[in-house]
Amino acid sequence: MNRVVPAPRLAICLAVLTVASPGLPAAAESATAGAATTAAEWHPQQLNFNYSGFTTLYSCDGIEDKVREILLTFGARKDLTVRATGCNEGASRPSRFAWVRAEFNSLTPAADPAAATAVKSAWVKVQIAPNRPNFMGAGECELVEQMREMLQKGFQLRNADFRTACMPHQVSMADYSVTAEVLKSTAP
Repeated sequence: MNRVVPAPRLAICLAVLTVASPGLPAAAESATAGAATTAAEWHPQQLNFNYSGFTTLYSCDGIEDKVREILLTFGARKDLTVRATGCNEGASRPSRFAWVRAEFNSLTPAADPAAATAVKSAWVKVQIAPNRPNFMGAGECELVEQMREMLQKGFQLRNADFRTACMPHQVSMADYSVTAEVLKSTAP
């Protein structure tokens, strides 16, 4: 016997499954990656931004790790480097300020798909929001807002939607969300 689940219940069930199963977004991303292959090439990027935090403070080590994870989520090659300086409390103590420099390679569509440097890639939808991916937390609105230019300049983005509503000293579960389609390598 087939049982029909009313639409509101189905939406709630899907939301619960998405939150309860951290593997589902990765599986959905993998399925999208297999849909259409695009030839792309790696291009070097050297980008900087200044972090000034009122709600969330990072140590230099902490902001380096967070920026690295965000860049990897957007498809940066794994050999990237991120350096933060100027943390007025020292490298391992939370600070309101940091100067961040990232050197990474990102994909752009290949001019010649048959070139030796061409990499198989696919347009993949990514999202950065509280708990999406799981390394992102509430209160990281200022970081996302201040990284916007780095993400826009450093990556080929389609259908990008940057939403931030940062309020100093206030944390909200809906204060930031970035969604976009990015080129990611399909090579293992």
